[in-house]
Amino acid sequence: MQIKANGIFLEYEELGPADGVPLVFVRGLGSTMAHWAPGFAGAFAALGYRVVLFDNRDIGLSQRCPAAGVDGRAETILAQIAAGQAPTPAYRLHDMAAYVVGLMDALGVEKAHVFGMSMGGGIAQLLAIHHPQRLLSATLVMTRPGFGGQGKLDDLLSYPGSEADYVKTSLYWDEIWGNPGFPVPPEYVIDMAKAAYARGVEACGVNRQLLATLNTGDLRPLLPAVNLPCLVLHGAEDSLIPPEMGREIAALIPDAECHVIAGMGHTITPLLVPVLVGLMHEFQCRRVGPVR
Repeated sequence: MQIKANGIFLEYEELGPADGVPLVFVRGLGSTMAHWAPGFAGAFAALGYRVVLFDNRDIGLSQRCPAAGVDGRAETILAQIAAGQAPTPAYRLHDMAAYVVGLMDALGVEKAHVFGMSMGGGIAQLLAIHHPQRLLSATLVMTRPGFGGQGKLDDLLSYPGSEADYVKTSLYWDEIWGNPGFPVPPEYVIDMAKAAYARGVEACGVNRQLLATLNTGDLRPLLPAVNLPCLVLHGAEDSLIPPEMGREIAALIPDAECHVIAGMGHTITPLLVPVLVGLMHEFQCRRVGPVR
């Protein structure tokens, strides 16, 4: 379903009872609702949460958000960097956080638990920093306290391609960033990649998200002021964002709790679902209150 939030259209879905405690899921760079592990959101709905899923701007079935004078092509971004120029973002991660608040407003949600993974974890941190009155808690998954620099830019930039290209890239990502302790067969990755490609994964949109992330800056000076129950979950085998980043976030936020999960990389797979659901539900009930 489509809903207008802060002036743009976002594709969203709700699961669970309409009067349940709201829980908003925020995905990472270039990923869509099709990338959620089967049964993950449904497990929370079965526990009584009102689960809200959505496609971030510039991906999936949500609105594309180009900006005048901003070129989202990977070749242009790399050429600008090679020339010593800083690529101009079409928007910032702060704007993406504001759209989460706009989505909550449009759905009549006053406060919610928020789950953010990777780039979505950055968005969740910004929500905790700038919109704490709208959150019940924040679960920060496989993310980092500072964003900037080029880092693994060559791996993260997106290029136009066919469905077969996207499937090949997805299999590569699973090989280097997947969950060695919670594995999936290649067929799982292929089917998910095909569903995501059909939903919409335009390269320029993904690159606009990437530039937004890289222009967020260092959140470390702001995190100690967060006064909100925060749970940090990170994979011990995360080769994209090392677990030290998660531990640092937890050390900076007062009374935050942190679990580094053996065998977990930089993705959520079906075998990992019960582990995450158990940790989150226990934390949210203990620190905030029961769902029912």
